[in-house]
Amino acid sequence: MTFIRRALAGAVVLGVGGAGLTATASATSPPLHWADCQPEGKDDPAAVEGSQCATLQLPVDWRNPDGPTFGLALARRKASEPSERVGVLVFGPGGPGDSGVDRIKTGIDRFSTDLQDRFDIVSFDPRGVARSNPVKCSADLLNKQPSPIIRSAAEFTATINYNRQLATDCREHTGPLYDHIDTWQTVRDVDAVRRALGESTISFHGSSYGTLLGAQYAATYPHRVRAMVLESVIDHSSATTRDFLDAQAAAGQDSFDEFVKWCDATTSCALHGTDIHARWAELLAKSPDPFILSYSVFRALYEPKWTALAELLKAGVTPPKPTQTGAYPLAVFCQDWNLPVRDYREYAAHLQRLARNNQDLRYPGQLMAVSICLGSPPANNPQHRLKVRGLKTSVLLANAIHDPATGYSFAQSVERQLGRNGVLLTYQGWGHGSYTKSPCMQSAVDDYLIAKDVPERGSSCAAVPPAG
Repeated sequence: MTFIRRALAGAVVLGVGGAGLTATASATSPPLHWADCQPEGKDDPAAVEGSQCATLQLPVDWRNPDGPTFGLALARRKASEPSERVGVLVFGPGGPGDSGVDRIKTGIDRFSTDLQDRFDIVSFDPRGVARSNPVKCSADLLNKQPSPIIRSAAEFTATINYNRQLATDCREHTGPLYDHIDTWQTVRDVDAVRRALGESTISFHGSSYGTLLGAQYAATYPHRVRAMVLESVIDHSSATTRDFLDAQAAAGQDSFDEFVKWCDATTSCALHGTDIHARWAELLAKSPDPFILSYSVFRALYEPKWTALAELLKAGVTPPKPTQTGAYPLAVFCQDWNLPVRDYREYAAHLQRLARNNQDLRYPGQLMAVSICLGSPPANNPQHRLKVRGLKTSVLLANAIHDPATGYSFAQSVERQLGRNGVLLTYQGWGHGSYTKSPCMQSAVDDYLIAKDVPERGSSCAAVPPAG
């Protein structure tokens, strides 16, 4: 789950709130007017060739479809072999905070040549992200965000006060969309895209946080799903704050343990022959911000980048605290999850339990998902078990056994919730994401998306050793 990344390194400069809003919206989707995507800066040059962009005006609040609208930014690449075209493949970006438009414009190589040949591949910047009326806040205020490692009752109260001040600020700079960025709303955005494309059904590939979108789309519009892949699966059924934190910490610790095993067996590892657990404990004790240090290790486990991680731990470098620039896509999390903590005593108990049960990654990246929502109102789209009825296809789940962000147990849980409609394809390796890590995984996913060839239950692909 990559939602913490955007909290630590924003990418959009603060602008005028409410941009792109109009007075009313129709419940029907207007036609799309596609045009060649244009470069938007020095890092966005000729790679945009072949991509087309459009904007779809949609309701800020689907419960009030005739109210204000915002512009949803879209991009597509049409099937390279029109005579072999299967249909539309919608990509649900992760994060929250990842840009689907960028994925199409400059990151299309994430999809195999076979998929590019057979599908119009379409994605979007989710509401509140990048070009789609992004959530914006005062950069100075974002840079004062408290650490999730809360050490006193006074800090607990101060965090709640800060969160409420930030919400007021973000609402002022973002406009009315700020209170309507939950996945329940985005599910309806996706179906509006389907209608605007003129498609009776779509194929869908969701990654990380995009799997929450995909699963809820299948539950809401089962008859509109031709095929669906959920890669690095989020389980939205965790009932309590304790369940959520324990599962997230266990996934991170498992991946750290795998790194230690690799280093112990690999003479080229910079820490080979070293007590890595002791070295890490020493660095945590010396760090002015153990959460930021822990997060840097958490992120290194995504690929994973074991060689670089060993060198970082050997050097003892403490990453500087990143500077926020005004974008704050993490606000969606407080609208998708209820993770209450009554008081500092309960918060401290969570920290103590995490430290007791997880030798190294006692501060999981997702701890921030709890701290930033302290004092928030109840979520618009709170966690719940999936109830999918009337789906005429299997949903293919893809997950690595050693995923630091979306643990393997999450995918197993979602497979159980989907019942006969869920099939889990297991990658026996490491890292967050699996489609691009193994030719076996890529081939199985492609065969399913193109020909609806569903792997047998219990299918798996062997691990591919990380490159670095």
